[in-house]
Amino acid sequence: MSKPDAEQPDLDAWRARAAQWLATVLEPAGAPRSVSLAGDLAVFHNLPDDEERLLLERCRAYQRARFDAGYQALTLPRDKGGAGLSAAHAAAFAQEESAFAVPPSTELISVTVRLVGMAVSLFGTDGQRATYARAFLRTDLLACQLFSEPGAGSDLAALRTRARREGDAWVVDGQKVWTSGAQFADYGLLLARTDPDVVKQAGITAFLVPMDAPGVVTRPIRQMSGGASFNEVFLEGVRVPDALRIGRPGQGWEVATATLAFERTASGGGNRRKGGTFADVLALARSLGRTRDPLVRQQLADLYVRSELRAATVDRVARASAAGGRPGPEASLTKLMASDLLTRTGQTAADLMGARIGADTGEPDTFAWTQHLLGAPGYRLAGGTDQIQRNLIGERVLGLPGEPRTDRVPFSQLPHS
Repeated sequence: MSKPDAEQPDLDAWRARAAQWLATVLEPAGAPRSVSLAGDLAVFHNLPDDEERLLLERCRAYQRARFDAGYQALTLPRDKGGAGLSAAHAAAFAQEESAFAVPPSTELISVTVRLVGMAVSLFGTDGQRATYARAFLRTDLLACQLFSEPGAGSDLAALRTRARREGDAWVVDGQKVWTSGAQFADYGLLLARTDPDVVKQAGITAFLVPMDAPGVVTRPIRQMSGGASFNEVFLEGVRVPDALRIGRPGQGWEVATATLAFERTASGGGNRRKGGTFADVLALARSLGRTRDPLVRQQLADLYVRSELRAATVDRVARASAAGGRPGPEASLTKLMASDLLTRTGQTAADLMGARIGADTGEPDTFAWTQHLLGAPGYRLAGGTDQIQRNLIGERVLGLPGEPRTDRVPFSQLPHS
């Protein structure tokens, strides 16, 4: 993203038009539901494939309508495929949208629109933007993120998936892990090592890989919460045309850091519901008759304050990011706050329920909290671990001295286990 285009529509008039459009495609947001919250309390989806596909189609229908009406990628410049509007316009749309029942989104939709679509818009050629970025932003195509590896998670630059040039194509061999939605994706944004004889960050290139290409194998990873939204992806002799390279050879780390900044902003902010909320915990406390307990009231107050602080910080960081360019290290702050809030939300619910969280007693909206409690730790890893976020905040926001580094040598000279 960059500075908004020079000519900007009047904010109030634009907001009114956006509200009118939203009313034609969405129902107003209703009162809190009295039906079971079991599905909403899960941090990561635990749905059969057919139900996941139906959910994806609901999400895609809204994303397509939003794109066609000109309300997608609001702050992305027009020459990159966006609306070229200001951060104030984006904030106004989010406020108006919050008054409506937006279809619940998924990790794959978020990755497609807010990560891969944005990365291809920023780093792709004109042809790639026309063919792929537009399709990702509209969700005509879905894309996963092929970054993490078994030996390169927090230290992503240590990745070992290799891509070697053969004429007009690249041959890719390696393994990726923790890939959300890979089983439903059309493409994957892949990072691969193309030059082992330079420092590890400099020898990485980004590609779009068709997920149905020969040699691509996707295997689900069953989580302790019961879901299998993550996957391992194996690549063996996968031929990727050079036309699907994103950015220059060796520019992959720049693509990755920009994409990860978008991911932290998406993980820490946005309207997509992730697990239980303060309102759900408050409803649980009331249903259990615990709201008069002074210790419970203190816990609830603490959770409420942290929830409001996170929302305010998300808004501030989003405005600064949209007005000034790509999300910076400040996005790490919202990501850290989001994972902390999810953990505290689940723990407060567990404290309220006591032993009842370990077995299904038949009481509505109680045992379902186990899906939140078991899923929340995973959010401390997704999009970069809490420790990585703290390092980024310390070094790049607070200006603290960086950690000692011993890997400033060509990747081929580093010790490998």
